[in-house]
Amino acid sequence: MTSPAPRLSAVVFDWAGTIIDFGSCAPMGAFVKLFDQFGIALTIEDARGPMGVAKWDHIKALGMLPHVAAQWRERHGKDFGDADVDHLYEIFTPMNAAIVADFAAFIPGAVQVVDTLRARGLKIGSTTGYNRPIMDIVTPIAAAGGYVPDNLVCAGDLAAGRPSPLMMYRSFADLGVWPPSTVVKVDDTGVGIEEGLNAGTWTVGLAVSGNAVGLSLAEWQALDAGRQQELRTAAGASLRAAGAHYVIDSVADLLPVISDIETRLAEGARP
Repeated sequence: MTSPAPRLSAVVFDWAGTIIDFGSCAPMGAFVKLFDQFGIALTIEDARGPMGVAKWDHIKALGMLPHVAAQWRERHGKDFGDADVDHLYEIFTPMNAAIVADFAAFIPGAVQVVDTLRARGLKIGSTTGYNRPIMDIVTPIAAAGGYVPDNLVCAGDLAAGRPSPLMMYRSFADLGVWPPSTVVKVDDTGVGIEEGLNAGTWTVGLAVSGNAVGLSLAEWQALDAGRQQELRTAAGASLRAAGAHYVIDSVADLLPVISDIETRLAEGARP
């Protein structure tokens, strides 16, 4: 007797740039302001580079940028080190927490897509590069709008964050789902895609709504079609380079992808 073909069991979503905060804008100004307090000039483009990793790791990566490290050495008379990262991180968390509520609007279609996935019997997981204090502000806002995932794994909960698979492993355990080939990871960053790949799941990259384009919804909609396509193409290329199995504009476009993955699973394909 042959066993039935496996079916998808869960979709694990990132938060900023994926479900909320079109353009993943909340942390950007905070990073620039943080380094400015220490006399260091940082651009928004600099700040976006490591997006998706835990915020402590993000701060360290910014401090290690050659032009930032040189400024730090000149300004503070020593190399940028882990003790400096600790100090900046202590300042960053309340700074980011103070503004995150202003960037907690849902990406269009997000709640409806999640509701449809639930109706199809899928569990809804979530991982994030935000820490618990920041998510303590975000989750009640999301819940009030109708989004309550079945779990939440934050940066700092485990020994390592993205691109390690540990947050995904915790999600498997929280949700009671396996094997990894029945799970889909949806994320707007390269390290978030790598997180899914390292855990053995299908991965879907979000090109337009996330960090790679980095524009608010209003800013995106104000662009002409030609410029939109340029940005879409560049963002999609970076997500594919990270290994994404699929790349779409935003979570609103996810349902056909889920159907395609289910078909491929039934035909014997695996991530």
